Amino acid sequence: MKRIGVLTGGGDAAGMNTALRAVVRTASRMGAEVIGIKKGWQGLAEGSTVKLTPRSVSGILHQGGTILRTFRYPEFATDEGTAPVARTLDKLNLDGMVIIGGDGSFRGGTKLTREFDLPVVGVPATIDNDIPGTDISIGFDTALNIAIEAVDKVRDTATSHGRIFVIEVMGREYGLLAAQTAIATGAEEVLLPEIPFNLDDVCRNIAKGYQRGKQHAIIIVAEGAGKASYISYEIKERLQRGVRMVVLGHVQRGGSPSGYDRILASRLGHRATEMLLEGNHGVMVGVVANKFKTSSLDKKTKVSAKAVLRDARLMETLV
Repeated sequence: MKRIGVLTGGGDAAGMNTALRAVVRTASRMGAEVIGIKKGWQGLAEGSTVKLTPRSVSGILHQGGTILRTFRYPEFATDEGTAPVARTLDKLNLDGMVIIGGDGSFRGGTKLTREFDLPVVGVPATIDNDIPGTDISIGFDTALNIAIEAVDKVRDTATSHGRIFVIEVMGREYGLLAAQTAIATGAEEVLLPEIPFNLDDVCRNIAKGYQRGKQHAIIIVAEGAGKASYISYEIKERLQRGVRMVVLGHVQRGGSPSGYDRILASRLGHRATEMLLEGNHGVMVGVVANKFKTSSLDKKTKVSAKAVLRDARLMETLV
């Protein structure tokens, strides 16, 4: 292969730029030209591209977000939306592509292979860490540390005022980020989409904590478990105590990637590019038990809840 593309898709995750840097520099060393697809899948339809060189990715290793930017393009699922992508690919004359993103981006990559016979290798990057085939995805560690820092700060106020804080973290329908945030911050409760919960039980546990001498309560809520505003209101009504709500939201996506994410992204970007240029494609490169593992790009819409349930049980033990 002499000319490959690289695209960042889905929600941004800290470490995407690091992975992009690794792709470009590895390809350059192996004698291949790299074309960056700007604005993600929408940019592929619009033909928005830029030639990337080792020089052009200099100084981005520590930057959050993605310099290529990432726009969603749901029209790719239709014939009308596929047509402009076909025109762009015909003009670019790519030999293959590295896609850095999550499950939606990998479904798009599968379509590129199936309909356009374009070799694709995926690099998992999402703060949700909900992609099967890897123990951890790029961006998860940074998001977790951002959430931990925020909860630690909120705890100071919670203790000072004797209040209950309901703190919502991201993760879509997968509660791993919330579960690990709760463990790392010593939260009193964690509410997850994978485990049914009863607010009466939650309130009973919080009340017992105050009776034992606790001066505050921290409740971590995964965004897929329910509306934090509703949960906050119901707890306040039941306990007749001061309750405040904090939604961390997109602050968890941004910022400079952690050391772990920088190393992970460098390794995955490098290995994915090597595999593509060596003719091994149609796969995602992940890390399992600290070793590279490849898995099919196809059928990456479900992830096991075992890790979430394991951490939830640990949480119950440590409260």
